[in-house]
Amino acid sequence: MRGDLLRAYFSRKTLVSLYNLFFTISRTLLTSFPLSVIMPKPNDAVAGSDSESVPLLDLSKPSTPISLPIKSLQDLKSRSYFDSFHFQFNRSTVPLRRDLPDHRPRVLVCHDMKGGYVDDKWVQGCENDAGFAIWHWYLMDVFVYFSHSLVTIPPPCWTNTAHRHGVKVLGTFITEWDEGKATCGEMLATKESAQMYAERLAELATSLGFDGWLINIENEIDKEQVPNLMEFVSHLTKVLHLSTPGSLVIWYDSVTVHGHLKWQDHLNEKNKPFFDLCDGILMNYTWKESYPKLSAEVAGDRKYDVYMGIDVFGRGSFGGGQWTVDTALDLLKRHNVSAAIFAPGWVYETAQPPNFHTAQNKWWSLVEKSWGIVQTYPQVLPFYSDFNQGFGYHVSLEGRQLSDAPWYNISCQSLQPLLEFKEDNTDIIQLTIEYICLQTYNGEHMNLFSTREASYNGGGNIVFKGRLEGDVYFTARLFKPLLHLSSSPITVSYSVKSDETSNLGLLLGFSSPSHETKSILVAPQEPTPRLDHMFLKCLVTSEQTVSEWTVYETSLVMDGHTLTEISAFCYRTENSTKTSEYVALLGHISIKEHAQLQQNLVSLPPASSWVIEAHSIELVPGDSGSKILRVKLEWRQKHLEDSVLPVYNVYAEKVKSTDVLRSRKVLDKPRSERVFLGVSHVPAYYVSELVVDSDVKGVSFVVQPCGEDGSWMKVDDSPNLLVDLEGLS
Repeated sequence: MRGDLLRAYFSRKTLVSLYNLFFTISRTLLTSFPLSVIMPKPNDAVAGSDSESVPLLDLSKPSTPISLPIKSLQDLKSRSYFDSFHFQFNRSTVPLRRDLPDHRPRVLVCHDMKGGYVDDKWVQGCENDAGFAIWHWYLMDVFVYFSHSLVTIPPPCWTNTAHRHGVKVLGTFITEWDEGKATCGEMLATKESAQMYAERLAELATSLGFDGWLINIENEIDKEQVPNLMEFVSHLTKVLHLSTPGSLVIWYDSVTVHGHLKWQDHLNEKNKPFFDLCDGILMNYTWKESYPKLSAEVAGDRKYDVYMGIDVFGRGSFGGGQWTVDTALDLLKRHNVSAAIFAPGWVYETAQPPNFHTAQNKWWSLVEKSWGIVQTYPQVLPFYSDFNQGFGYHVSLEGRQLSDAPWYNISCQSLQPLLEFKEDNTDIIQLTIEYICLQTYNGEHMNLFSTREASYNGGGNIVFKGRLEGDVYFTARLFKPLLHLSSSPITVSYSVKSDETSNLGLLLGFSSPSHETKSILVAPQEPTPRLDHMFLKCLVTSEQTVSEWTVYETSLVMDGHTLTEISAFCYRTENSTKTSEYVALLGHISIKEHAQLQQNLVSLPPASSWVIEAHSIELVPGDSGSKILRVKLEWRQKHLEDSVLPVYNVYAEKVKSTDVLRSRKVLDKPRSERVFLGVSHVPAYYVSELVVDSDVKGVSFVVQPCGEDGSWMKVDDSPNLLVDLEGLS
């Protein structure tokens, strides 16, 4: 597989000797993972060039939590990863939303972006809002995190957001070149050693919450050790299936059953024995036009487990990849086998014009046109989305801005809307994080985009901006749910920020038990009478204004119906003649059963039921007489040790009064010194560099629990811990 951009120009065979030399030298020089222990800034790459040396990271000591691979068999065997300070932070806490479909071909995406572990390695996030992200989860079934380290463990941000969208996540076990052959010689020395290393990999996946492994053996194997290699694959599959039901082990088409490194490009007698031992095979991406059909014939009733590789960089890939990737996808769809899209980060790495967000949406639209939507969500209630893409320029809560600093944390992605991308002419929708351009409807223009403006929740929103003349309206697809509804009422709410003449509603599409369709418009105002024949109307029953946002809410009973579509509906009320300009921001959408809405009031445990502890406290000198506080916070519910909520907001409030320290209580009223530190998806947070002035006597840390339905505990009611700084220095 691709190691770097050199492979865009040279074949594997040409690079073998270069790689052997490179890995020999690098292994001699590097003895551990060379990472800075501070959170990276957008200009780190430049600043780092002035540094004479970068300290090696001692993984047993507290530092900013990171994700990292395992680079040696000894570290894998010793289980030293579990003793790392960082292990606790790398656990994914979002359960997988659904199992892999067995009735259709699937789409696997292998991320391989700049060697892996870039901005995504910072578990608690970083400040590079221009980091690489994926938000087209509705177009894939499996996501593989890839690097050229021996054991590539997916950073939890990818597992969290992929699981939220129903996508399975695999790590990568890779051996390659001369070093890989030596590694395999040790690993496959005996049947027992092969089983032991397989068990270590299964333990990692189960403990960290991801769904399996891609096995990539890209080096020659001694013929007498091939049986042990097959035992390794077989045992890993069996053990992982027992510990993590629904897990996957996928074999990469590389070494053959004779131990030769010869990519076959299709399923045949030389690689099928490995395919028979696991859950699938990822075929190398240099296949010929006839190979998908041949592979399907060999696989028989397991043809969906054959993932034909497509290299987006286009290196020897059928159809050329890049902007003609749909050529290969169309062929695979025609022959009813699965697709493996390798390195979609090509759009980001090669800086495709006009900007990453527009190019990303355009490129993935090729996948959608060829393959169609493979994920439908929501499928269960409660449903909540604030359109957060996992990066942004601010963080808000209920319309109030908590932070105006840029940030990047893919774990924070909420369910992503299925916005359509169309280029040129009419009905054009594009989505980027900064500015989006043009949709035309009945001669009118509507822009749809997410901006730097403050959000209702998190760091995202959808902005509708354009012109609506007369009775013209505008619709945009948001979600494709598959929600089977009962006789219990559902409550629909959404937040809007707009001027008095721009109205925004939700158009809900339903299917009845007899497969009849109907549309219901949930809206704050009556639309024009000429639209009455198009859909039923349900006016909102309550409105609440919060920080310039209006939250609309209504209830519906749709017994036996299935909710199949959620769209935005932009319109003006009758007699709106002041201006044709239209501007409206959609901040969030929430759908809950009535019983769930009632439970909201008691679903988040009170502060008295929580225990917060501070560990590894350090107070070191800073600049201009200030000091820097470092501390690990951990929390739990007193009587529910394993209870973990999906999100926690963490704040710090600097205390200057000794009276507060004596009482061990935080002042009842909010203080101006309270600052938002970040978000955690595990019950722990490491404060790595909190600057405190010399007159600060203590710091109160507040942990705000948040529910999966978008609910949250009031900050002033949230559990807190007061850390006394006196006597620490």
